[in-house]
Amino acid sequence: MTAPLLQDTGFREATIWATPIRDLGLTIEGTQLEPIVAEFRRELEAVGFRRLSPRYYLSTEWGVPFETVAIAIPFYLAHPELQEMHAERTGHVEGRDREEILRYLRHEMGHVVNYAYRLYDDAEWEALFGSMSEPYEDDYRPVPFSRKHVRHLPGWYAQKHPDEDWSETFAVFITPGLDWRSEYAARPEALAKLEYCERTVAALLDREPVVVDDELDEDVGELEYSLAQFYRDLAAADARLGLNLDTMLRSVFPATGARAGTTPHVAAAELLRRLEGELLGNVYRWTGHFPERTRVLVHHLRARAQSLELCYRTEEEPAVTVALTTLVTSLAMNYVQSGGYLR
Repeated sequence: MTAPLLQDTGFREATIWATPIRDLGLTIEGTQLEPIVAEFRRELEAVGFRRLSPRYYLSTEWGVPFETVAIAIPFYLAHPELQEMHAERTGHVEGRDREEILRYLRHEMGHVVNYAYRLYDDAEWEALFGSMSEPYEDDYRPVPFSRKHVRHLPGWYAQKHPDEDWSETFAVFITPGLDWRSEYAARPEALAKLEYCERTVAALLDREPVVVDDELDEDVGELEYSLAQFYRDLAAADARLGLNLDTMLRSVFPATGARAGTTPHVAAAELLRRLEGELLGNVYRWTGHFPERTRVLVHHLRARAQSLELCYRTEEEPAVTVALTTLVTSLAMNYVQSGGYLR
């Protein structure tokens, strides 16, 4: 059903913006999420999961609370206007469409299976994926194109923690129509994990789960803060970087407003504004540098480009776009690998 408060007004109205999220009436039922969740249930049935059925609910982000079988879906995916607002304020949406939402559901189901059957206690699981007691760090440093890990979600996510490595492997294994044997034939260590997953899932299908707790964490119906507060907290890290990248920017955009003359020129800051969404997604996909961090970096570059009055000729746009993308990607890779943008 549609959120009751939307019958007379939109999410952008001040009254909605200040309303506690719990009072927005958000549900999975009656939204774009309902048929996608139903499709995912059919995927699980096709694999053979009939004794294990997760609970789906809306929360602040994707996730599965430890030792539960409940899958949290970001609340902003329950309404297109909320999704649009989230994209505007964070620059990135984890679940932009049906295909991407299914990808996240497959990953989260990996956590459900791991916790439901406590696979992490199995000696072979630990030998392949690692110990669950390893520290879970948000600032992990992935090795791009690692032959030891599968690739499902963007950002080399399997390298974040053994629990994520298993979940990514499981997601690849259950993806309909994917020939994972051929896909990972040249990566024996990743293939060994997939073959373990195949054997393990086959053995689990006729077993009752050990863990059946479906307690919810940060259920949307209990979120006391408003949309304004939620996004204000997310934006707290959106501050100036204090980096001097002017020389790098000038190498990409050598022209300035003072030297542009009468030849048609485009402001470099305008190009950065247009490319922001594409940069956030692609940089995360190939480097693991989180979109919220890339957003701060791009905003800093845009502010400096505007201050320096940098510009380019319209016919140069393809070349400067490649150069700018390379610059942002290189800075992101530096951060991922060394903890700083400038080594």
